[in-house]
Amino acid sequence: MGRIKTQLSKRVTLELYKKHNDKFSKDFQKNKEIVKNLSTLSSKKQVNVVAGYITRLSKGEKKLLIN
Repeated sequence: MGRIKTQLSKRVTLELYKKHNDKFSKDFQKNKEIVKNLSTLSSKKQVNVVAGYITRLSKGEKKLLIN
């Protein structure tokens, strides 16, 4: 079973991914630095969750639903 992500994590991730798709890669460490620069998240844990979710989206393991 996987870890359940909060609505805040999903919303921030999808907003960042839609706006800055070309900046993200398959590397978690690079994505973490980019998320720190682009977002206003204050929690280290929240930055890591968002960066991890973006990494999964970049690898194509998850389908991105763009409405």
